[in-house]
Amino acid sequence: MGASTSTMRLLSWSDFDRAVDHIAARCAERRFSGIYGIPRGGLCLAVALSHRLALPLLADARPGCLLVDDVYETGLTLEAHRQLPEAQAVVWISKAEPQWWHAVEVTSSSDWIVFPWETQAAAAADEQRYRSSRS
Repeated sequence: MGASTSTMRLLSWSDFDRAVDHIAARCAERRFSGIYGIPRGGLCLAVALSHRLALPLLADARPGCLLVDDVYETGLTLEAHRQLPEAQAVVWISKAEPQWWHAVEVTSSSDWIVFPWETQAAAAADEQRYRSSRS
């Protein structure tokens, strides 16, 4: 799909807080070795969840950790950690039906998501680069 058929969806810090609440509630019963945020977008979630769940923020993914990322688009960033023993992967937004990972929300693959820590102009440039790389 071309950029003209996509919707740019702006997420707010309130949306972020709701996503953190959702993930924290879902993960409260399980004890993780720590939280690893996939750079860059997963880091914001990881820091917030580290505070909320009183778990260490990890510099590297390790067995038994909670892996978090902002968006599941192609799956490449999460796939590198798929076989990590006892780890659980969670994303805020998934553009595919979750299989081995969990998602706070599943949305259309044509949506371009602008997270609260991004600017709309930078996101538009990122979208253009992304879509050009897949043409």
